[in-house]
Amino acid sequence: MLLKGIAAASGYAIGPAFIMEENHTEIERRELPAGEVEAEAARLQAAVQQAMAELEQIKEKTAAKLGEHEAEIFATHILVLQDEEFIGQAVKKVRDESVNAEFAMSEVTQMLVDIFSSMDSEYMRERAADFRDVSKRVLTALSGQTGTSLNDFEEAVVLFAHDLTPSDTAQLDRSKVAGFATNIGGRTSHSAIMARSMEIPAVVGTQNGSEAVKTGDIVILDGSSGIILVNPDEDTIKTYQEKQAKYMKRQEAMKLYKDKPSITADGHEVELVSNIGNPQDALGARNNGAEGVGLYRTEFLYMGRDNFPSEEEQFNSYVAVCETLGAEKPVVIRTLDIGGDKELPYLELPKEMNPFLGYRAIRLCLDRKDLFKTQLRAILRASAHGNVKLMYPMISSIVELRAANELLEETKAELDAEGIAYNKEMEVGMMIEVPAAAIIADQLAKEVDFFSIGTNDLVQYTMAADRMNENVSHLTQPFNPAVIRLIKMVIDAAHKEGKWAGMCGEMAGNLKAVPLLLGLGLDEFSMSASSVLSVRVLLSRLNREEMKQLAEEALNLETAEEIQYLIVDRVPAIQELTI
Repeated sequence: MLLKGIAAASGYAIGPAFIMEENHTEIERRELPAGEVEAEAARLQAAVQQAMAELEQIKEKTAAKLGEHEAEIFATHILVLQDEEFIGQAVKKVRDESVNAEFAMSEVTQMLVDIFSSMDSEYMRERAADFRDVSKRVLTALSGQTGTSLNDFEEAVVLFAHDLTPSDTAQLDRSKVAGFATNIGGRTSHSAIMARSMEIPAVVGTQNGSEAVKTGDIVILDGSSGIILVNPDEDTIKTYQEKQAKYMKRQEAMKLYKDKPSITADGHEVELVSNIGNPQDALGARNNGAEGVGLYRTEFLYMGRDNFPSEEEQFNSYVAVCETLGAEKPVVIRTLDIGGDKELPYLELPKEMNPFLGYRAIRLCLDRKDLFKTQLRAILRASAHGNVKLMYPMISSIVELRAANELLEETKAELDAEGIAYNKEMEVGMMIEVPAAAIIADQLAKEVDFFSIGTNDLVQYTMAADRMNENVSHLTQPFNPAVIRLIKMVIDAAHKEGKWAGMCGEMAGNLKAVPLLLGLGLDEFSMSASSVLSVRVLLSRLNREEMKQLAEEALNLETAEEIQYLIVDRVPAIQELTI
């Protein structure tokens, strides 16, 4: 039997399956006499304190075992338990409705889970798991029970579950759990992130894996391709044991590249940086050898709350990233990119027929100058504490760029008048994610310090195909000749004006795309932290002059398939690095 899911953590696990049973205890609503309400509220608050103490212990153990970055997940969970919008609402529900703590906690959690799960952004959907995890811990404390161990196995097993919480994952013993699979989840779920940090092969989103497999079945879990083979024959097991040995050897070799420069075989150096969504992600970037941050998605500071973050809160967040990476490392901060698949309920934006083509990103910011200037102040102030660069999203005309820069100059004048320090030479760039911007890149390049190509949106706008729509997903292909030609136009326009061009879309970390992008002249590649080392290894095996020739040939091909075939055929190292 073959199961398919999402490749969450690379590697191979071979062994007997163990099915983690779900606890489906129904939580009943219980009405309380008036005299018991305060005691019940106190019982809930005590359970929260117990849960925080447990998380603090897990955090310390994780820091000692894996490092401070991985432990930050639990620091985040502790903050969730301190959030009045979460626990405060549960306590309020106990008092206002005279109900038992378990019911109040469950109801408030479900409300927040529903809100986050309904968001189009995968990152935000995965945050629903944070509320489920901490709520489960509080409910366990309320019941007087203790958590169950997931490591009581006589031999290493492949664990199957409907879902695993980050605290479940952090406490897995690598010698007892060879890999795990879940029915739900995605690559950005905390359990997937933890699995990558712990180097435990994982496949998530199998839909029904925990029901389709029985405890004791022999399974092969391929965390690199997202497939699971159930009760395979001996020849298949032997084949995967060989793959497993090659993979382990390759992983050890890649670790040697963590502190090496990102340089090609013929001596051409590029910059490998990371995309992040919060200050904690900067630790992952640093630990994976990234040379800085190429995209700080600041919208996540605004999401999952009921009001705008203050200037001070934003400033502290930006400075924290600079301090984590070091003052000399570049940190490219993208201004607020709300709209499309990212919503702010408290902003009360009008419902639109097609929000991806609507009132979003720079369009919203230029209209809400108060909101925009607060962020510009915070970014400018942070520039005095590190190598900060500012980047505007979704610019589609030179008029928008000039309007944004005008507000930036106004903000600088205000800071000057107040005697507040900032880097007067801070680089200011823009994303290229709208075809109109790519076409006039030669004009835009005269008025910015850099471009960063956002291929996720550039592809969907170029192909008029919603990247969230499965029916047209075959069209959202970054290797499409039209997309490749737009990328070349942007890079050439930047270089003509002596500016640099980067890329912060998923394409930048795609091993098949790296040789082509190198040949097109891309200067900076920004990707998920976990992709940095494999890209650096690949770059070390490429000759830039040869890749220029490859790029010229690719530009004359007619289909995405032909372009990909050309790249894989010319660069055998890609296959070696994707075993």
